[in-house]
Amino acid sequence: HILKTIILGQMLSLFICGTAVTSQYLAEKYQVNTPMFQSFINYSLLLLVYTTMLAFRTGSDSLWQILKQRWWKYIFLGLADVEANYMIVKAYQYTTLTSVQLLDCFGIPVLMALSWFILRARYRLIHFLAVAVCLLGVGTMVGADILAGRQDSEGSDVVIGDVLVLLGASLYAISNVSEEYIVKNLSRVEFLGMVGLFGTIISGLQLAIVERREIMAIQWNWKIGLLFTVFALCMFGLYSFMPVVIKVTSATSVNLGILTADLYSLFFGLFLFFYKFSGLYILSFVIIMVGFILYCSTPTRTAEPTALPQPTSSGLDNAALKLEENDSETLAITVQFTRGETVVVSTD
Repeated sequence: HILKTIILGQMLSLFICGTAVTSQYLAEKYQVNTPMFQSFINYSLLLLVYTTMLAFRTGSDSLWQILKQRWWKYIFLGLADVEANYMIVKAYQYTTLTSVQLLDCFGIPVLMALSWFILRARYRLIHFLAVAVCLLGVGTMVGADILAGRQDSEGSDVVIGDVLVLLGASLYAISNVSEEYIVKNLSRVEFLGMVGLFGTIISGLQLAIVERREIMAIQWNWKIGLLFTVFALCMFGLYSFMPVVIKVTSATSVNLGILTADLYSLFFGLFLFFYKFSGLYILSFVIIMVGFILYCSTPTRTAEPTALPQPTSSGLDNAALKLEENDSETLAITVQFTRGETVVVSTD
């Protein structure tokens, strides 16, 4: 199970690597910076595939019934997902690569806290140690960036950039926790269909406001079209595949596994952007993988409310789903005998 989890997590990292490399190539080679337009293409694909699947469903899980019961919740989920993507990309204009890499890890403790209160996840000491090891690996990667000369110059406004990263990381955590709850208790198609529907609407409106000029300035050719296509396919694959991985593991486990995405992007960058190589990159990859394996080696506990039955559709969380032992109140029965041999039973 640990090997399967590692492989699935690294497949997600490769999808993220594909989106990062294509975006950077568009920016550096063709001066195309359109993060919202690229997100809009992804949400439109989700709308075309998964929202259409919901439209053909009947019964309680049909598109109309879902909108009727939970439409306002999915508006907030779509807003969180769209703005998380936009804020992280926008932050690069204001702050440094190092700040983005370090502060983006803020989403992991936020995710663990939300999982504790919302998903009732219960962590052991080894899980906190594993997260610390993974963050140490990220720190090693940042150090390697500085030594290799990848550290950018000061941004135009570092404070604004850092705040954008923290907000984006927090919104990512909210989106991931919501995703884990939906795919384990409702369905993967419902999550992707609703994110596709509301993500398309929200990103389309924001696109018309903030990126209209950038799109008009693009000098289209087949290479730019191919880069946009590869980006869209990688992002669509990431969104389609992540709920599958989250259902058999957890949102926290997935976020630890994809910390290696920056390293994969670096390895491609050695050939595409002529980055300088440092042995610390290999060390950071090993440290992150060790922390990830430690986290997956021990199952987290999930405390279920005693008054409600365990959902039959819930997935496994790190190889096992164990109910927390709760001290339930035992019903006390008092029997009193009266003179007429009448038995009176009372409970408290």
